[in-house]
Amino acid sequence: MPEVTLLNIGRTIEVPDGQTILEAALAEGIDYPHGCKSGRCGSCKSRLSGGEVELIDHSRFALTPEDRDGGLILACRAVPKGPVSVVWLGDEDETDSHPLREADAEVVGVALLTHDILGLRLKVAGPALDFAPGQYATLALPGVPARDYSMANATCAEELEFHIRRVPGGQTSGAIHDRLRPGDRVRLTGPRGSAQLRFGHTGPILAVAGGSGLAPILSILQSVVAQGMRQPIHVYFGGRDEYDLYGLERLTKLAEQHGDMTVTPVLSSPSAPTTRRVGLVHTAVRTDHDDLDGWKCYTAGPPVMIDALTEVVLAQGLQRGDLHADVFFTPETKTETVGLTAAG
Repeated sequence: MPEVTLLNIGRTIEVPDGQTILEAALAEGIDYPHGCKSGRCGSCKSRLSGGEVELIDHSRFALTPEDRDGGLILACRAVPKGPVSVVWLGDEDETDSHPLREADAEVVGVALLTHDILGLRLKVAGPALDFAPGQYATLALPGVPARDYSMANATCAEELEFHIRRVPGGQTSGAIHDRLRPGDRVRLTGPRGSAQLRFGHTGPILAVAGGSGLAPILSILQSVVAQGMRQPIHVYFGGRDEYDLYGLERLTKLAEQHGDMTVTPVLSSPSAPTTRRVGLVHTAVRTDHDDLDGWKCYTAGPPVMIDALTEVVLAQGLQRGDLHADVFFTPETKTETVGLTAAG
């Protein structure tokens, strides 16, 4: 198996054939900076200091051709072809770090939020899970693959709240919807992810959610209100039709508590006349905002939404380091690769 030396911590790990650097690091319990794990957010951007990797398909916004030419890789997309050494860049703006923890958790509540999204509440055994707003955890149930889901509650809550969308044909989401009942137990590992609220930021905030991507956005907004952060906040929540929207009462209450927060639901394919904004959520953002320099953008939802939104906000002046994305994706087959060798 190829060996990877992580120069940040002076540790060498083995990477099973076909695995990425990030997969192997996380399996070893290493807190490697990352977000989406699908090559779309850029949070795991690293410098290839030695050796050669193959880069699996990734978004050009997460890793540009100029980045690749400069020797940068995405750890979540990099499969080592032999011994390599890397340095993760991390996030200079990230100041809130929480240790990774494994724990048992008891189901204390389940409720349908929409036709395909289930609200799941868990009580963690022992101390409450310490996490930053916007992070996620891995849930493991017997007989199905472990999957990642974002917390929807404020960090001070005694229970953890998750919003689980039923993925057509999905083993884990199907099991959660069909099998879990109060009193059942699951295994939880977290927190993970780096698309978390930056408490030191004082400029305006753009928060964009699609579907169950509302979960981490709710966690962020609740924490903004609780911490007394007073900057302007513009929230967009996209869905296909009215039956895809949920949590609007919570969003409205948060906006009232904050005092300078607007909430805009956007429907892409309404089946009846509506007073909602109609269209794609990234189009609404482009229409409403022509200068995002100095803003922070927190976004969570399906890959196609985040790809489109990324293009819009960068074109409108948002700095790449101010985009914090949590991509909700289902496991896909790895396809096209690009070879990359460390500069001599």
